[in-house]
Amino acid sequence: MLPSLLWRKTDAGHVSCLVCSHKCVLKDGAFGVCKTRMNKNGRLVSLLTDVVSSVQIDPIEKKPLYHFLPASTVFSVGSSGCNFRCSFCQNSHISVIPETGTVTGRRVDAQTLLDLAVRHATASIAFTYNEPTLSVELINETAQRAASANLPVVLVTNGYMSQDFLELIGKNCAAMNVDLKSFSDDFYREYCGARLLPVLDTLKALAKTNIWFEVTTLVIPGVNDSPEELRDCAQFICNELGVDTPWHLSAFFGAHKMRNHPATSPETLQMAWEIGKDAGLHFVYMGNIVHPTGANTYCPDCGALLIERTRWNVVVHSAGKCPACGCAIAGVWHWVCRW
Repeated sequence: MLPSLLWRKTDAGHVSCLVCSHKCVLKDGAFGVCKTRMNKNGRLVSLLTDVVSSVQIDPIEKKPLYHFLPASTVFSVGSSGCNFRCSFCQNSHISVIPETGTVTGRRVDAQTLLDLAVRHATASIAFTYNEPTLSVELINETAQRAASANLPVVLVTNGYMSQDFLELIGKNCAAMNVDLKSFSDDFYREYCGARLLPVLDTLKALAKTNIWFEVTTLVIPGVNDSPEELRDCAQFICNELGVDTPWHLSAFFGAHKMRNHPATSPETLQMAWEIGKDAGLHFVYMGNIVHPTGANTYCPDCGALLIERTRWNVVVHSAGKCPACGCAIAGVWHWVCRW
C-alpha cells in the first residue's frame, strides 16, 4: 500500500477520498466502494499505485476513439478494480476485487510503461480495461513523463471522476472515451451501483476543456434501448456537448451477471443510430457489430466518405478536412504536445 493522491482528513480520524464521485468517507481500516483505497492510520492509501494487470497494443479505434489519430496504435494499460458494480461488465475478472482483498497484477512504474510504448512505436498510451480513475497516481506520473516524449495519454472511463481528478489529470490528458451507460438514474442505481448526474457533470466539464472526448453507450435489449431513452441521450450530447461529439452505439453480448441476456440485434442498433442522426449529431457509429457503413466517417456537409472502417482495418481517405467541400472535421488528426 502506497500513499494516495486526492484526499483530505475529516474529523475523528476519518479521511475523505476525492478521487471519484462516490467521495467515500472512511474510518480507520475501512475501504472505499472501489476496495482499492483505505484509511490506514488516518491516511488514505492505495492498493493500485503501481499495479498493472494487463498490457496490450491495440488499434486506437478499439477504445473506441474514431476522431483521434485514426489508424494508429495505442499502448493499452489496465489495472484492477472499479468504482462501479456493473452487472454486464465485460472485464469482471480484473474489475471486481475479490473478498480476500487481493489485487492481481504486477508492479510497474511509469517510466517502464513509457519505455514500452516508445519501444513498440505506438502513437499514444491508454489507461483502459478497468476504471482508470482508480489509477490516478500512475496516470499522473505517466502523463507527465509522456509529455516530454510527445506521447499523448488517453483514458477509457465510466466518467465517475471527481472534479479534483479532472483538474489534476486534465492538465496532461489528450483524449477520453466516456461511457454514458444510460440516461436513467434508476439504471445507474440498479445495474452499476452509481448515479447518472455525476457522469453528466463530467461530460459537461469535458466540453469546456481542450481534451478531445467521445461518448459510448452500450445498448442492452430491454434495459436501456427504448427510443425515448436513446433520444434523451442523443439530445443531451447534441445540446450540452455539441453536434460534433462522436457517439458510439455498441452492441451488447452477454457477460458477467448478464451472460444469458439476449444480444443486441442489428435492427435495434440501426434504430439507435437513426435517433442520433435525427437529433442532429454529425458522427454516430455502430460498434461490436459488422455493418457496411456504420463505422465509417462521412462529411457532415456533403456526405463524402472520409474514413473507412471494417473491423480494425482502417483506410483514411482524408482527415481534418473534407476534400470535396472543404468542411472542417472535428477531431485530433495530428499530435503536438500542448504542455
